[in-house]
Amino acid sequence: MNQSLTDRSANTSMVTIIYVLYLLALISGGITAVVGVIMAYVHKDGAPEWLRTHYELQIRTFWFGLIVGAIGGVLSWILIGLPILLALAIWWIIRCVKGLKYAGESAPYPNHLGWSP
Repeated sequence: MNQSLTDRSANTSMVTIIYVLYLLALISGGITAVVGVIMAYVHKDGAPEWLRTHYELQIRTFWFGLIVGAIGGVLSWILIGLPILLALAIWWIIRCVKGLKYAGESAPYPNHLGWSP
């Protein structure tokens, strides 16, 4: 059964909030990303398939960002970590902005299981 466009738009609000929390994580030291990933886990299972692509992308983005961020942080003392952290921030922003775009169109996130931005 297809959902109406109004229902689809209403469903995007939580995904949109999580994307915004992820963007705010860049200036909050990551605290808002932790809140966002918890929200993504909570809402993922009951979501329609097209919306689940966003939640899965958000969860994968969080864990990849945490791992690469930790590696970049450790390597920062020898200056190799700084370019890693910069690349991570750019990748993070691109994924969130694209996610906001697709959510605004009530469309699934294409290739949500991949790692490309």
